[in-house]
Amino acid sequence: MLRTEERQRLARERREEREKQHAAKETQILEKERKAKLQYEKQLEERQRKLKEMKQKEEQRRAAVEEKRKQKIEEEKERYEAVLHRTLERNQRLETRQKRWSWGGSITPDSEGKTASKRSPSTANLKQAEAAVSKRLSSSAALLNTSDRTRRSQLSPLDSSVISRLLAPTQASLARSKSAATLSAD
Repeated sequence: MLRTEERQRLARERREEREKQHAAKETQILEKERKAKLQYEKQLEERQRKLKEMKQKEEQRRAAVEEKRKQKIEEEKERYEAVLHRTLERNQRLETRQKRWSWGGSITPDSEGKTASKRSPSTANLKQAEAAVSKRLSSSAALLNTSDRTRRSQLSPLDSSVISRLLAPTQASLARSKSAATLSAD
């Protein structure tokens, strides 16, 4: 009887020992699973953080590229406007220079009244002097033409056309003679 009780006690102790070992193994397995799960979540968070950082960097890069593109467009626009402004200024200077050197300038419908009201007796004298000068020039050109006709008949057609072009008064020479006439009339 003692022997059987002893066997049962030993068997019970072995069973309890096995159960303890089994429980310890299960807790170890559960601990490993918990650690693996934590590591997986940590890796997942790390991956998400890196993706977020990459997206932010990409957005910043795109924003920088867009800003650079806008800045370049703005610079080109400013350069174009500056060129346009310089061109307009140059054209205005040329127009004023041409008006300054032309006789009477260009008369526009609204400036016609202004110029008429500004005219004085000296401008009337100027116009009379101009008419006299142009009469003299046309008469001298007619004399030149009649005396040259006899000479030109002996020349070839090419030579005669070159000579007639050289003898014809240019606008510049007419303007010079008009200004000289007005200076002498004053």
